[in-house]
Amino acid sequence: MNETSIHPSENRLSSVSRLLVTQSRPADEKSPYFDLANKYKLQIDFRPFIQIQGVSFKDFRRQKINILGHTAIIFTSRNAIDHFFRICQEGRVEVPADMKYFCISEQTANYLQKYIVIRKRKIFSGTKTATELFDLIKKHKTEKFLFPCSNIRRNDIPEFMDTSGLHFTEAVMYETVPTDLSDLDIHSYDIIAFFSPSGVSSLLSNFPEFNQNGTRLAAFGPTTAKAIIDAGLTLDIEAPLPNAPSMTGALELYIKKANN
Repeated sequence: MNETSIHPSENRLSSVSRLLVTQSRPADEKSPYFDLANKYKLQIDFRPFIQIQGVSFKDFRRQKINILGHTAIIFTSRNAIDHFFRICQEGRVEVPADMKYFCISEQTANYLQKYIVIRKRKIFSGTKTATELFDLIKKHKTEKFLFPCSNIRRNDIPEFMDTSGLHFTEAVMYETVPTDLSDLDIHSYDIIAFFSPSGVSSLLSNFPEFNQNGTRLAAFGPTTAKAIIDAGLTLDIEAPLPNAPSMTGALELYIKKANN
C-alpha cells in the first residue's frame, strides 16, 4: 500500500482517463460530471458503493421500543420516513393524529405527505442544519422523542438530546450495507471518488486485498477523508476546497494538472 498522505507527491500526478464515482448516475443530464467527461475526454462510471436495507420487524422488536410511548418523531431523511411507516404497518401500529414530527428540512417534511395528511398534523421543520432543528426541539422539551435512524448515523442529534436531558429513544429501522461489487474491475480506474466513510468501508469489504498502487482516491468531506487515511490509503484529492466547493470542481483542478 502507498504511504499514508493527504498531500500527494508529484509522482502521483499521472494522466486520468477513467473515473469511478461511488454514487448513482445523476438523473440530470446537465450534471457537471458530464461536462467534466466531455471537456477532458473521460470515461466516468457511476456505481453506488452502499445501499439502504430495511431492518426486519422481527429484528426491530428485539430493540424493545414502544412507538406509541412517544409523542414526537425526529426525521432526518426520506429513508427514515419510509422505514418508520413500514415498521408501523408491519407492526400494525396506528400513529395517532396528535403525533408531532420534527424534520431536518422542508423537503423532508413535505415527503411526509406520502403517508399522512400534512395539513392536519403538527409538523416542525428546519431549513437544512441540525442546529435549526435543535432550536425547534428546545421549545418542546416535554415531548418524548423517537429517532428512527440507520445503524450508521451522525452523533450530533443523540449528543444534543443527551446533554439537553430530553426524553429520547434511538430506533434503528434501516441499515447502510455494502453493495456487491464483485463484477467491478476496481483497478481499471484512475480515480475513485468517495462521499462517505461507508463507501470506503464497502471498498475494503468487497476488495479486502485492495492495493492502491496508482489508483488515486478522492474524498468529499473530512470524515470521508479521514476514513481513507485511517485505512492506510493515500488521499490524493480532497473536497470541498476554497476554490472548488464541489467534488467535480476538485476533480477538475487535479485532472487539469495531471492531464497537462
